[in-house]
Parts: sequence; structure tokens; C-alpha cells
Amino acid sequence: MGNEVFLSELLDNAGMNYFGNRLKILRLKYNLSQLQLARELHVSQSAISSWENGLSEPNLFKLVSVAKFFKVSVDYLIALKD
Repeated sequence: MGNEVFLSELLDNAGMNYFGNRLKILRLKYNLSQLQLARELHVSQSAISSWENGLSEPNLFKLVSVAKFFKVSVDYLIALKD
């Protein structure tokens, strides 16, 4: 493990669900339902719901897919950059 920083640690920073909040904001900005976004990302609607509510988190591959879909950086999604 060493110096590795895990996504869950970043998302839990100060008890905030940064990724979930930003995902929901982007989804609503693009006027997408959870189901529509799930289909675009090839995941279940319940996965989108869990991500938005901070109950689970995407793997790195899916995180990059989300960033590419919305044309934002991974840093933005996990609140390392505004």
C-alpha cells in the first residue's frame, strides 16, 4: 500500500461525497436520468444511484469513462480541482 491514495479516501475527505455530488450535478446538467446515464456507461441504474449517494464508488476504468463522457477531468470528479 505505501503512499497510494485510494479513491475511497479521497471521496471520504471531510465526510463529503465529492464524486457523487459532482456526478449528479453533471447528470442533471446534461438532462439525463440515472437510467440513461447507466446505459451510456454500461453499468446498472443502481450503480449510478449508489455512486451518487456515496454508497459505492466506481473502479478506475469507470471513473475515467465518466470523465470522458462528461468531458471533465478525473481531478474535477474527485474534487482535486475545480
